[in-house]
Amino acid sequence: MGTELADCLTPEENNFLSRLNPEITEWKEKLIACRKNRIEIETRKAELETNLLTNLAKRTQELEAIKSSEEPKTLHSEAELKRQELRVTELLAEDTSEDNYQRAVEDNNKDLEQLLTTRNILVAKEEQYSKKIRELGPLSFDSLDRYKRKSVKDLYEMLHNCNEQLEQFSHVNKKALNQYANFAEQREEFQKRKEELIAGDEKIKELISVLDQQKDESIERTFKGVAKHFREAFSELVQGGHGTLVMTKKKDGDQDSDDNDQSLAPPVEGRVEKYVGVKVSFTGQGETRSMKQLSGGQKTVVALALIFAIQRCDPAPFYLFDEIDAALDPQYRTAVANMIERLANTTGSQFIATTFRQELVNVADKIYGVTHANRVSRVGLVTKAQALNFVENDHSHNVE
Repeated sequence: MGTELADCLTPEENNFLSRLNPEITEWKEKLIACRKNRIEIETRKAELETNLLTNLAKRTQELEAIKSSEEPKTLHSEAELKRQELRVTELLAEDTSEDNYQRAVEDNNKDLEQLLTTRNILVAKEEQYSKKIRELGPLSFDSLDRYKRKSVKDLYEMLHNCNEQLEQFSHVNKKALNQYANFAEQREEFQKRKEELIAGDEKIKELISVLDQQKDESIERTFKGVAKHFREAFSELVQGGHGTLVMTKKKDGDQDSDDNDQSLAPPVEGRVEKYVGVKVSFTGQGETRSMKQLSGGQKTVVALALIFAIQRCDPAPFYLFDEIDAALDPQYRTAVANMIERLANTTGSQFIATTFRQELVNVADKIYGVTHANRVSRVGLVTKAQALNFVENDHSHNVE
């Protein structure tokens, strides 16, 4: 009694028992899976039956609502047909399988969507026709009563006649009203833009006027300073002479005077142009002369006096002169050299000049000579004595 059952079995029975144990375990697992699957299927079936019955009832209510809201002549036959289909579906619902339930629900949903689409189309048409009626304007009570008594056939015939009469005006631009509205809007925009441009033009003219006034004041102020220094510089360069700068004004249409260059561009219409003229006298006696009446050397003296006058008003860091004394008389070369030396010492400006005359060499701080040999130019620092010797021996530039 105390021994186990396996101890009482023969080896063959033990082997058979060991082979049966895996099979028993496998069948137990299959039994559990089948039970679980059966429970899921029963649950799914109950859900489908509940969903189907609920959808059928809802579907019936929707069809009844659609039947009551739509026109009877249009949807009566469809609603009756759907009611019969629903009855057949209810009779077959108890015996159909899960797939049949699903198929029936899908078919019903498609039919419902078609009916809803049809209903939406009819509602949209109703709104469209109502909008067109409102656009026609209100009708009098007499007209309303008159058309109300007519049949639908008579109304269609009248509508056909009206359409035929409208075809006679088919050549008329139907978009004219819209185009007129668009052009009217554009005209208003252009009008506003025009007013803005006019206002902007007036402001610009005011600004130009202010700037012109400021420019004239600045020119007048600068001119007075340059004219003052020009008188002083000219007196220093030309002993006993005197010169002045004059402001010449010319309006549009006036002929150029003798003091102005004929190559000057014509002034802008409606404006007064101002030009600077020169009146000088190299002897200090007699009438002053303009630039056209001067020789080449005298014009050079006037130009240098103007440069020195501007330099005194607004000094520059350095000045570069290229043989400015070539056309000058010895007395003027000496005066120019002395003025350059004085300005270099007092203003701190640097003067660089090229010359073949000894007057500028005498006042120079440093002198560089340029030689040319074997097609090569060389620049080197030379002494004042070497420079003077070179200038004295250069007969090509010493011809007075």
